Amino acid sequence: MTESALAGGSSADEAIALHRAHLSKGRSQLAAMFGSLVEQSASGSLVRTTDGREFLNCGGYGVFFTGAGHPRIVAAVRRQLETQALSTRLFLDPAVGLAARALTSVAPAGLDRVHFSGSGTEATETAVKLARAHGKRRLISMENGYHGKTIGALSLTAKSFYQDPFRPLLPDVAHVPFGDTVALAAALGAAGGEACVVLEPVQSEAGVILPPPGYLQGVAALCRAHGAFLVVDEVMTGLGRLGAWWGCDLEEVRPDVLLIGKALSGGVVPVSAALATEEAFAPFDSDPFLHTSTYAGAPIAMAAAQATVEVIRDEQLVDRAAKTGARLLAALRAIAADRAPHLVREVRGAGLLIGIELVDASQAGELLLELIDRHLVVNHSLNAHPVVRLTPPAVTTADEEARLLEAVDGALSAMAKKF
Repeated sequence: MTESALAGGSSADEAIALHRAHLSKGRSQLAAMFGSLVEQSASGSLVRTTDGREFLNCGGYGVFFTGAGHPRIVAAVRRQLETQALSTRLFLDPAVGLAARALTSVAPAGLDRVHFSGSGTEATETAVKLARAHGKRRLISMENGYHGKTIGALSLTAKSFYQDPFRPLLPDVAHVPFGDTVALAAALGAAGGEACVVLEPVQSEAGVILPPPGYLQGVAALCRAHGAFLVVDEVMTGLGRLGAWWGCDLEEVRPDVLLIGKALSGGVVPVSAALATEEAFAPFDSDPFLHTSTYAGAPIAMAAAQATVEVIRDEQLVDRAAKTGARLLAALRAIAADRAPHLVREVRGAGLLIGIELVDASQAGELLLELIDRHLVVNHSLNAHPVVRLTPPAVTTADEEARLLEAVDGALSAMAKKF
């Protein structure tokens, strides 16, 4: 097949064959389970496949908060692409400064310094290196937390399934139960003033686990008392996903480092960031080559990041996420209770991060298939297989909201007849 033919779109059989030949056979087998669908285009809350079908996209692992191909973000990237896509890395680049200003303008007070990178796991690595530069070499993360799969980030991602094939990982890493400040206090005491605590405001891949009220404040207080470095991972939850700009805003907590990703891309160009206080960022101030990456702060990614922040602010998407999420959560709970109370253990969430927990993992897989049959894309949870997650865009319309609920209603009704 020619490159021009591929650029115009390949058939499902061709796409699967290419994955088997050059990528992952397992990935192609998984695709076959879901009908061997091949994406062709996307806009807003919708994704279209090569066979002419249109799906409501509540998946994408949280990337599409502003929807796919938002006109303002695409236009900003196109302007930058036509001007300068990548920089020399020797001269100063205006795009990265503008993106940093936009991001810090909506960040918790005091988080004024930014290190950009390309993915959430890279942002985690940045935080770990900053902590180590401050002598905080003993890492503490939460059980079932998810922070990425590079070696450093994987050491914090407390799931043996992902860790075991790659051991030994980083030394001096402890995992404590999420929501348990007593266990955290004990771990901090054992760390002897050399601790770095890394956690999510809501555990997404663990199945949308919300902490008890006051938990983040308690963690922050313990970190202060023990002289620990605090990193809040908002790669999934940040920039409005929870119905607030940041999960740590909900309890007025300012970490030493805040991690951002997913939504920052605007669904257009991959980008992530680590925001830090001036004190925490000091090692990178003293030596600009201490932690670098060729594509960090690439102008096209910076154009996407700046435009994304502006779109979220100007279109009041944080408030929309809060209101739409509240309606969806209440409606989904009612549907589950009415259609399949013996199958659904719980529906929980915050803003537009919603989890439906089934009685067992096989039923979660069945729900995924039923929803695809009804043209709704969702995700499973990497650390909690019985949980199906919905991450609708904040630009979801009223008609699309109704379509989502109709699909879940039909899927659970069909499952209730089978199980």
